[in-house]
Amino acid sequence: MNGEERTVRHILTRGDAVIVEFPLEVPSVGLVPQTGNLAIAYEDDSILIIDKPAGQGTIPSRDHPDGTVANFVAGKFQNEQVPATVHVVTRLDTDTSGLVCIAKNRHIHHLLSEQMQSIGFDRRYIAIVEGYVEVEKDIFTIEQPIGRKDGSIIERTVRKDGQYARTDVQVLDRFELNGEPYTSVSLTLHTGRTHQIRVHMQWLGHPLVGDDLYGGSLRLIGRQALHCASIGFRHPLTNEHVTFTSRLPLDMEGLIHHKG
Repeated sequence: MNGEERTVRHILTRGDAVIVEFPLEVPSVGLVPQTGNLAIAYEDDSILIIDKPAGQGTIPSRDHPDGTVANFVAGKFQNEQVPATVHVVTRLDTDTSGLVCIAKNRHIHHLLSEQMQSIGFDRRYIAIVEGYVEVEKDIFTIEQPIGRKDGSIIERTVRKDGQYARTDVQVLDRFELNGEPYTSVSLTLHTGRTHQIRVHMQWLGHPLVGDDLYGGSLRLIGRQALHCASIGFRHPLTNEHVTFTSRLPLDMEGLIHHKG
C-alpha cells in the first residue's frame, strides 16, 4: 500500500494506492511437461483456449497417462518459461472434441469457476443422436439428476438420489443415413456432471451416435459424436464478454453432409 507492505488487517483510507502481488506458482510435480501439437484458439496473459481433437485426453488418467492437453500445456509453459501450473477450467472426455478453457494462474481459475456456478459461463455442444427426436417443441430442457450407476466406476445414470443436472436441447436437423433416422442437436450445459449430455440423451431414448457405453452404435463413427462448438464468459480481467467457436471436425461434418 503506497509502496509499503501491509497486512490484510490494515485499514485503507481514500486515495491509498493498493497493489496485490500473487506469489509465483510452482508447476505440479506430478504433471510431466511434454512437447506436442496444441491447436490454440485464443491466448492472453490469463487464459488459454485449446481446440482439442477427439482421442486426446484433457488431463492424465490411467488409460491416458501422457500426451494429454495438460501435458502439452505444461510443456508450452516450460518452454516459454511461464511460472505457472496448468489450471483446467473446462474438461472434455477423451473422445469428445472441441474447446477446452485453461487458466494461467490460480486466481483466474477461481474467478472462472465462480462464473461456472452461475449462468454467466456458456458451453454449447453439437451432437448427432440416434433416431428422430420427436418432442412437442424443438427447443426443450432436460432436468434429471445424475449419479454413478450401481456396480460401475465409469458409467453414470439418471437416478433420483443423483446430483441436479440441466441440459437445454435444440433440434437442428432430422435426417437419414443408410435408411436409418438420426438427429443433430445443439446442447447447452447449465451444470457440469460427468457424462451429462451422454446420460441425458440416453435417458431421452436417443443415445449419441458412436457412444457404445450408453447404447449408441459404432456403425458410423468410432467415438461419441459430440463436439464442444463454443464457450463464452466474462473475461476475468476486462469483464468483457468473450465467445470462442470451433468448427465441427471432419468425422461429424461428414455424417451430416452425407445425409440422405
